[in-house]
Amino acid sequence: MFVRNSIQHAEQLLEEFRILYLTGPRQAGKTTLAKYVAQERGMLYLSLDEGSVLASAKSDPFGFIAGLDGRNVVLDEFQYAPELIPAIKLASDRLKPHQRGKFFITGSADIFSAARTQEALPGHMARLELYPLSVTEMHGGRFNLIDYLTDTRTLSLTPADRNGSIAKPLSRGQLAAWVVRGGYPEVQSKSPRSQGVWYKSYVQGRLFKDFDTLYSARGEYHDKLSALIPYLAGLSANLLKYASVANDLAQNDKVVKSYVEALEWMFIVKRIRPFIKNSARRQSLGMPKLHMVDTGLACHLLNIRTPEQLMATSYFGALVETLIVMECFKHLAWSKDDAAIFHFRDTQKNEVDIVLEASGGGLIGVEVKASATVIERDFKSLYQFATLVGKKFQRGVLLYSGSQLLPFRIGEFNFYAIPIGILFTAK
Repeated sequence: MFVRNSIQHAEQLLEEFRILYLTGPRQAGKTTLAKYVAQERGMLYLSLDEGSVLASAKSDPFGFIAGLDGRNVVLDEFQYAPELIPAIKLASDRLKPHQRGKFFITGSADIFSAARTQEALPGHMARLELYPLSVTEMHGGRFNLIDYLTDTRTLSLTPADRNGSIAKPLSRGQLAAWVVRGGYPEVQSKSPRSQGVWYKSYVQGRLFKDFDTLYSARGEYHDKLSALIPYLAGLSANLLKYASVANDLAQNDKVVKSYVEALEWMFIVKRIRPFIKNSARRQSLGMPKLHMVDTGLACHLLNIRTPEQLMATSYFGALVETLIVMECFKHLAWSKDDAAIFHFRDTQKNEVDIVLEASGGGLIGVEVKASATVIERDFKSLYQFATLVGKKFQRGVLLYSGSQLLPFRIGEFNFYAIPIGILFTAK
C-alpha cells in the first residue's frame, strides 16, 4: 500500500471545516484514504455506489441525512446522489459553531463544477483533489515540488554532493518508463499485459458509465467519445482548439467542447488556463492547454505499451511535460503554498509550460526538457516571459534529466536548471 501525502492535510481540513469534499479520478485512491480517515476519526462509512444505499438517498434525501442520528459520516461516490446537497446544507446550517468534520464526501466527478449542480456550500466546505500517485509518493518521499519552487530560500539551500549533483540523472528510457506506467495504484504491480487489460476495463466499465451519469447526452455518444478520447490523448501538452478537434473528427465543435468539459469533471483531462495577467495580456494567446490527467492512460489510448515504443513516437516530449504538469497538481494536495497553475504562450510562439503564481503573487516560470544537457538558449521563452511580467517574476526554472542544479543569469533575471530526478528524493 502506498502512503498518500495528502492524508494529514485531509485530517486538518476536517478539524477546520464542517464538510470536506475529496474529489479526483476513479481508482486514484479516494476510497482507501476515506476509509482510513473514517477509521481514525470514528466516522460512519457509507458508499453511494451500493444500490440499496443509493436508492435510500435518492428517495428521501432529507430523511437519509436525518437518519444518520448525528454521527459524523463519510459519503463515498457522492456524484451518484447530488440530491443530497440541500439536505447536507441544512444539516450543516444547524450545527453548533464549534462543530467540524461532520461530512466527508468523495466524488469521482467534480459535481460542484457541473452545470447540473447549481447549489454549492459556500463557507462550509473545503475541497481537496486527489490524483493518481505522484512519482514522489511511489518512492515513499515527502518532497514537495510546489513548495520547492516557490520558496525563495530553497535553491540556495539544496544539498549537493561533491560533484554538485542533487539527484541521479535520468535516461530517456527511465523517463519513458515513468510516463508509460502512470500513477494509478492498481497498475503498479501488474505486468504490461495486465495493465492493458486494466486500462481497457477502466475505459469501458467506468469512464463511459460515469459519463452517462454526469452528462445527459442526446443521441448516441459512445462512438463520438470512443473517437474523441484517444484524439485528446494525442493532443496532450498542446493548445486546445475546439474547432480543429471538431473538424478532424467530423463532429460539432459545441458538442466537442461540452464533452471535453464533462471529461474534465471526471478527471480524465485537465485544461490549463493561459496566463493573461498584467503586462502579458496584450501578448498572450488566450487558449487553454490540454493535458491528460494520467500519462499511463494516455499511452494506453495511443496504443503505446512499452518505453521503447514511446521513445520512438512524437509523443515522448509532450507526455514528459504532462507528467511534470500533473506532478505539480498532485503536489498541491500537500503543499504549504496554495499556488495557481497556468501556461503561457505569446504571439511570437514563446511558450512556458508551467507558470506558478505563488500565494504572495510572485511568478515562477517552468519549462520541461527531456534532455540531460542545458544551454543558455533553452531559457529564451522564460526570458521573454520574465520581461513581460517584470517585477513579479521571481525565477525561471528548466527541469531537465541531468543531475546538477545549474544557475544562469540572463539580463536582470535569475534562471536555474534543476534535475527532474529531484522528484525521487525521500525528503
